[in-house]
Amino acid sequence: MAALLTDPLFETSGRAPIANNNFYHFVVTKSHVVWRWWKISPRIVDRYAKPGELKESHQDFLDNQWALCQGHYDYLEHLPDTLLLRIINSLELEDVGQLARTSRRFRKLCGSEEFWEQAVQRRCNTVSAEMASLAQVEGWRNIFFTSKLQLQKLISRRRLKAEEHQEGQGSDPDSKAEESPDVMYPDPNPESEAGSDCSVPVSGQLSEDIKSCVVD
Repeated sequence: MAALLTDPLFETSGRAPIANNNFYHFVVTKSHVVWRWWKISPRIVDRYAKPGELKESHQDFLDNQWALCQGHYDYLEHLPDTLLLRIINSLELEDVGQLARTSRRFRKLCGSEEFWEQAVQRRCNTVSAEMASLAQVEGWRNIFFTSKLQLQKLISRRRLKAEEHQEGQGSDPDSKAEESPDVMYPDPNPESEAGSDCSVPVSGQLSEDIKSCVVD
């Protein structure tokens, strides 16, 4: 009998009330329940809003609806990663370490590059282009746990390599001076990095606890 059923089993679409006018699409297939939506708004802030989609198996959908009816729906688990990262970044480091132990999803989020990038940007006065380039190589987590003095040393080494690379190209008359995306050119204002405050007061034991907690 199941083979005689058409796919999709059910499908409907429409627009929300006049308050937002968002377009939605709900479809039930033989294996999944899919909810899609498109934000329709004249506001400039919503101009680049992307369509959304929630896709669940039949069993997960029924379990979620049953939990919702009983008042046991886990709203936190269903929040998008982007919003959860903003919430996690408002926590203290000790709390982040504890949160990472609660589930696989939070362990992944607390150890992600996105989280540590936001953590560095939130706790530093400025994040220069050189520091961002260094983070692409070293990782944002390592940048977070690196002292200000050590960061300045690493950036100085990259500047020196960039200067040597430029001098090597300039000495060869047949070579063309082309910019390479892998080369960081010297900052015309070298004191700008020294003036930024990116040192995070973290004790040695706490640093090790956080690292061991969020790294697989």
